[in-house]
Amino acid sequence: MDSIFTTAREAARECTSLLNPSLVNFAFSTCILLGILGSYIPQHYKIIARGSSEGISPLFVLLGATGGTCGFVNILILSQGVLGCCQKGIGGFNCIAASLGVVQVGMQWTCFAVILLLFLIYFPRASPLASPATSRNSPPERAALTVTLLSVLHFVIVVACTFYFSLLTSEDTPHTPETIPQPSRQLVAWANFLGVQAMVLAGLQYIPQLYTTWTLKHAGSLSIPMMCIQTPGSFVWAISLATREGTKWSSWATFVLTGMLQGALLVMCVVWEMKNKNEGTKDSATVDQDEAERRPLIGNETS
Repeated sequence: MDSIFTTAREAARECTSLLNPSLVNFAFSTCILLGILGSYIPQHYKIIARGSSEGISPLFVLLGATGGTCGFVNILILSQGVLGCCQKGIGGFNCIAASLGVVQVGMQWTCFAVILLLFLIYFPRASPLASPATSRNSPPERAALTVTLLSVLHFVIVVACTFYFSLLTSEDTPHTPETIPQPSRQLVAWANFLGVQAMVLAGLQYIPQLYTTWTLKHAGSLSIPMMCIQTPGSFVWAISLATREGTKWSSWATFVLTGMLQGALLVMCVVWEMKNKNEGTKDSATVDQDEAERRPLIGNETS
């Protein structure tokens, strides 16, 4: 019985800490949320405008999609107690302010899911007229479908495992109508595993993309403005998550690692673009010609 009262007191303290949030922190978190959305729009637009996802590594998309799923589910689990306070009458504004961390990660996951969809739709199909160099550096047509299927399968497995662990209740966290639902020890361990998995996938994500960009010697469909926004934004976002209630190192370490690797990719893209422009090479013309010779995997074939 004492443990029940202790849990209730701890839950009450957790909800009390969410009352009267700082307006400065709320505005800061809102700006980050809008920045996440705004940073992905240039990448979405560039793929659509070029009508091709050429230059984007399939492994980069696969690792990014699966890592995003792990990161989103991680923060959903760890924020269960915080989100539970919204049901205890802490107020609409307080609830929104407390939930912004989850919304931020959810927005990032959604925006990358759009990249996955565009990657599939505009994946270039090889043409007999394409040069041998283009065909050699281009992934096979089945790569887009394989990446999409594996990403969906991974999502289903993560959701299923999370649902299973959520059914397990920890003996030292009994639940009463007065307490805030808290994740079990098994569920917290699963969340930390997802956080580590997200960090590993984020670390591996940029390795194939760095190789692809180095091989192509141009940015392709990668958006430099997107990387200019996201590289410093990753560190700002990590600081924001680290200072929020309910999150742990596994929720923000991923974005520190992502920021460093994306910064290296940004430098590479800028160097190649400047080098091609200063040397007056025919790289841009060659890219345009290859685009004309390669059709999207899904879409209007007459375009």
